[in-house]
Amino acid sequence: MVSGSTASRTALPQFPWDRLAPFGARARTHPGGIVDLSIGTPVDPSPQVVRDALVAAADAPGYPQTYGTPALREAVAGWFARRRGVPGVDPDGVLPTIGSKEFVAWLPTLLGLRPGDLVVHPEVAYPSYDVGARLAGATPVPADGTAQVGPAASRLRLVWLNSPSNPTGRVLGVEHLAKVVAWARSVGAVVASDECYAELGWDVDDVPSILDPRVCGGTHDGLLAVYSTSKQSNLAGYRAAFAAGDPALVRRLLEVRKHAGMMMPWPVQEALRAALGDDVHVAQQKARYRARREVVRSALQGAGFTIEHSEAGLYLWATRGEPCWDTVGRLADRGVLVAPGEFYGAAGARHVRVALTATDERVAALADRLA
Repeated sequence: MVSGSTASRTALPQFPWDRLAPFGARARTHPGGIVDLSIGTPVDPSPQVVRDALVAAADAPGYPQTYGTPALREAVAGWFARRRGVPGVDPDGVLPTIGSKEFVAWLPTLLGLRPGDLVVHPEVAYPSYDVGARLAGATPVPADGTAQVGPAASRLRLVWLNSPSNPTGRVLGVEHLAKVVAWARSVGAVVASDECYAELGWDVDDVPSILDPRVCGGTHDGLLAVYSTSKQSNLAGYRAAFAAGDPALVRRLLEVRKHAGMMMPWPVQEALRAALGDDVHVAQQKARYRARREVVRSALQGAGFTIEHSEAGLYLWATRGEPCWDTVGRLADRGVLVAPGEFYGAAGARHVRVALTATDERVAALADRLA
């Protein structure tokens, strides 16, 4: 599982969404137009409070700070305490990022990983964890348990967690997270937890962060939580995200990012600060997604789909017990586009990921077409 030439490890896979294009073209021929539930890009307006902050900061002739303003880093720390049950985030351990995908893809390189090093990520996972390892020349290892890594753990440098999961919507509990943290620390590996869907819990009462004292034992050493406002605040176009955790680790990353010019624009920093300080728009957007989720879930179940996991996040992880591309084709014939589970690993080959990011009108069209 962890062997192979450097060339095979670093070769990048085909960009998955290019393979879906023919099915999108088929779905667009439907007389009622396409219902696009594939990528999951937000469709609702960006909050007015965020737009106002962006406009107020539009006069920005100077270079922004790679580290972010002290006010922004304080806002992130306050958000963790207020929204995530994590009271001890040090503002010195906060780093704004140009969207979360950028950070996911470049973290192994920023950490100085090299050929021979291992990066563990979930078996069914967002492809950028794999791609980021390959960009650094390291070896990606899909694994959902520590035993799957075995003796190779001595070469482990980075462990990716993703809870709530994209694509499955699975939420990892405190006990599971704490076990991974203890194991990674025992072998000297960094743990990075992608928590971008944490505000969108549906069937769970607790979506714990990797920085939660119950998980980390009160110290953030070797840990990073990654978060994006694209989902909670409809800010995908802003590229407004951040990482937080171990201040010493953040300082290492900051030095490289300063050399590389990885700077979030100052107006976006101000917009992000406004988004993190306003809970009203988050609750309003979650209510929209909850209503759409009920319609989409009922429509899929009525059409013979089984929904697995999906207790949080922007997607439903669905199967009809057939190869995922067969399902994609059947739905495309009805003008509906979804993502094949194969995009997220071999274990997803009989599932599709169905996004909730469509207007109420398009969601109603889905229900009509699957009835």
